[in-house]
Amino acid sequence: MSFMFHPFPYVDHEAVNVISGRGVTPLKGAIPVAKKIAALLKDDKNVAIDSYPGADVNALVNVLRQQLGSTAVQYVNADTLLKDPDEITDMLKPYLPEDREADPVLLYGRRYKGGYEGLQDAGKVEQLKKTLEKEKAVLVYGRGSLTPVLQGAYDVRVWMDVTPRTAALNFKYGHARNLGAKDDLPYSLLMRRNYYVDFEIGVDVRWNLIKEGKMDYYITADVPDEMQMVSFADLLTLFNELCERPFRCRPVYLEGVWGGFYFTKLRHLPKEMRNCAWIFDMIPMEVSIVAKMGDNEFEAPFFTFIQAMGEKLLGDQAMQQFGGYFPIRFNYDDTYHANGNMSVQCHPDEAYVVKNHDELGRQDESYYVCVTAQGAKTFLGFNEENSCEEFFAAAREAEKTHELIDYEKYINAVPSQPGTQVMIPAGTVHASGRNQVILEIGSLTVGSYTYKLYDYQRIDPQTGLPRPIHLKMGSQVIHGERTKQWVNDNLVNHGGLVRQGDNWKEIIVGEHDLLYFSLRNLIFWDKIEDDTDGLFHVLSLVDGEKVKVVSQEDPSKFYIMNSLDIVVVPASLGKYTIENLGVGSVTVHKTLLKKA
Repeated sequence: MSFMFHPFPYVDHEAVNVISGRGVTPLKGAIPVAKKIAALLKDDKNVAIDSYPGADVNALVNVLRQQLGSTAVQYVNADTLLKDPDEITDMLKPYLPEDREADPVLLYGRRYKGGYEGLQDAGKVEQLKKTLEKEKAVLVYGRGSLTPVLQGAYDVRVWMDVTPRTAALNFKYGHARNLGAKDDLPYSLLMRRNYYVDFEIGVDVRWNLIKEGKMDYYITADVPDEMQMVSFADLLTLFNELCERPFRCRPVYLEGVWGGFYFTKLRHLPKEMRNCAWIFDMIPMEVSIVAKMGDNEFEAPFFTFIQAMGEKLLGDQAMQQFGGYFPIRFNYDDTYHANGNMSVQCHPDEAYVVKNHDELGRQDESYYVCVTAQGAKTFLGFNEENSCEEFFAAAREAEKTHELIDYEKYINAVPSQPGTQVMIPAGTVHASGRNQVILEIGSLTVGSYTYKLYDYQRIDPQTGLPRPIHLKMGSQVIHGERTKQWVNDNLVNHGGLVRQGDNWKEIIVGEHDLLYFSLRNLIFWDKIEDDTDGLFHVLSLVDGEKVKVVSQEDPSKFYIMNSLDIVVVPASLGKYTIENLGVGSVTVHKTLLKKA
C-alpha cells in the first residue's frame, strides 16, 4: 500500500546496491519477455499475468499478440470477471466515507479486506476455472488473475510489479485507473480509493503468491519497454544476496508548501523541483530497492523484498510482533531556509486507528535534529494545562475567519540544535519548525494519519485551496495534559550510556515506554563494532562525511554511507563494523526494536 500522492518524477541513481547477481541474468525488454511467455503459450500452457495497480499489463499483452500472431491462444482480460461497476461502487462506500466535517478533503477511509473475490462475480470466476480445466493455451491477464481460487488452475503464474513511485505517477498521468470504477475520480479521491482498496488487494495477492510459492516468474516494469523478468527462484537468489549485506533503499522526493533546500544541494536534486519537503528514505511502503549487476539495475518495491525475505531481514521477534511488516519508517523533513514551519499536528493511537481505519497500529513518531540554521525550534506539547483547550478554540475560530493566530502562545517550543532527539507518542501536539533538517522515525502505521490542527492559513499548491484542517479528528486523540514540563521530563534527549571503549561509545538518545523502538547514537573516531543479535538495525550518518558498514564474517559484504544516507542492517547479518572513512569523529544514529 502507498499513501504517496505526489512523488517528484525523479530516480536517484546513487541509491543502488552493487551485487554479483550469482549468475542471474534477467530477460530485459518487452520483446524478449513477450517471446518467453509466448513460447510457454505455444507449448499449450495456461498462463496468468497479474500485477500491482499501476503496472501496464496491456503493453505486454499487446507485444505478446504480435509475437503469437495467428497462434491459437485464448485471451481473457480479468476485468471481465468483475461485478457491475455500480455494484462495486455501492459495496465500497462504507470504506470511503464522505464526512467533510471531520475530513474536509476526503483523505481518510477504512481498509477493505474483501480481496478481488469481493469485487468479482463468483459465477464468472467459476466458468473461467472450467475453461482452464478443459482448454489449453489460455492467457488470463490483468488485476485479479491470480486470486487464491484461481491460482491452481494455471500452469504458469506471472507477477508484474512497479514501484510505489511509478504506480502513483501512472495514476496521476492517467495511465491507470481504479479497478471496476464506474467513473474516473478526481486524483485525490482516486488515490484514496487506491490506498484503502486497490493497493491493499495488490499487496495481499503478491504476498500470498510469495508465501505459497505460487509465483513462477516475476517482472519489474517501471519502464514498460525496459521491463525485466526473472524466475521466482532467481528473484529469491537476488533478494538473498541483497539481504546478506547492509543495503540502502532508493528514496522518493516530494515537494511541499514548507519545503526547504538542504537536500536539493546535498543530493543534487533536479533544478525543476521548487523545494524538497519530504525525503522518503526508508518508508517501507513507498520506496524501492535496487540491485546493480554490472551495468544493469534491477529495481523492485521494497515491500516485495520484505515479503520475500521475512525473518532473515526482520528477525524472529519482529516477525512475531508485526506479522511480516517492517515495523519502523524513516524519512527526512527539510525546512532548511524554507518559508515556514510544518503544520501543527497530532497523530492517533492504536485504538483510534483500528476503530476508525481498520489499520495496523498506532502512529508514534520521533525527530532527530540533523542540521539547523538560525532560530530553529521544534514544537512539542502545550505550554500550560489550559493551553490545549484555548488552542483548539482559537484554531476553530481561525478556520472561520482565516486569520492568523499566535500559536506559540499555546504550543511549547524546544530549541533545536544538531543532536536534539525528541519523541512524539501518539496524541502529542507537535511540528518541525523552520530552518532545520530532521530525521523522522515513526511506528508501523502504513499510512499517514496526520491530523492538521493549524497550518498558518496556507494554500495547497496542488489544489489552490486552503490546506485541510482536521480539528474534529485531532480533538478525539489529543493529549492536552502533555505540557512543557511533562515534555521536558519525558520526551527530550532521554537516555544514557550503553557501552564505551577507547574513542567510541554507544548512547541512548531517546526511549519511552510508549515507543517500541530505541533511538541511539554510535559516536566514534576510527571504528565501532556492533551485533544485530537477531534484530534488524537502521543506521543514518547524521554527523560525518563517509563511513563503511561491513560484515565481520565476510568483509566483501559492505555498504559505504555518505552524509545522511540511511542503511538497513538485516537481522541475519550478525556482527558488523562501522569504519570512519573521513576525518574527525562521526555520529551514526541507530534505531532498533526494544527486546521483547
